[in-house]
Amino acid sequence: MHIVDRGSGTPLVLLHGFEVDHRDLLPLDPVIAGVGGWRRIYVDLPGMGRSPGDGVASARDVLRVVAGGLDELLGGEPFAVLGSSFGGLLARRLAHDARDRVLGLATLVGVVVSEHAQRRVPPRTVLHEDPAVLAALGEAAADYADQAVEHSHHSAQAFLDHTRPGLLAADRAAVTRIAADYGLGEPPERTSPEPFTAPALFLTGRQDHVVGYADAWATLEHYPRASFAALDGAGHNALFERPGLATALVVDWLERVRAELTRAG
Repeated sequence: MHIVDRGSGTPLVLLHGFEVDHRDLLPLDPVIAGVGGWRRIYVDLPGMGRSPGDGVASARDVLRVVAGGLDELLGGEPFAVLGSSFGGLLARRLAHDARDRVLGLATLVGVVVSEHAQRRVPPRTVLHEDPAVLAALGEAAADYADQAVEHSHHSAQAFLDHTRPGLLAADRAAVTRIAADYGLGEPPERTSPEPFTAPALFLTGRQDHVVGYADAWATLEHYPRASFAALDGAGHNALFERPGLATALVVDWLERVRAELTRAG
């Protein structure tokens, strides 16, 4: 499993979404580095980026490889975990499976319901179209437009720099196998019903037609220390479309995790 390990301090594991790779979360890196005290561990999920997909045929296999790789890397060291989209699904499970050493949980447009047909999502909405933005993207325009809620040169460039390289690098056979067996079974909020009391963040896009926001908000009572946000003008690429607010919420979460660590001595 390929890992990009940056900085020093308390481990923060970052898990990207489906078919992309760790580069999709790199816009967060200067922000997290600016907070200080965090070792940023970016994972390429199996079959994506530079991680081989051999022997991986389901989301459960992905979780097994990731959990094993983190155990090898961190041993019993406590860590915080942040997951985007599919990575959010994995992060929630990891946080519950290892809750005795998970310092905090954040999901950005995280998958809550694995089955697409059972998700509660808003209708596909484009608040602002810009033909000039799409024209500048060339052959990448269709992939960008598929999820963009507000076309802008900034979000388009972020897509080119951080999302598209992962889409092109993915092992198509591996991601096809995983997509065919995408679920992790019963949600962790049900299998581990004791409230998750570490600081948490659930950031969603109000116009996210891929995973929506309602399913995340339905878990609110399980996370008494969580901030929940549904960002207007944001779809499944909320980090690119509302970067200022999204990164501010991540910083707030990191500060809350740090405060708990300080109080614990």
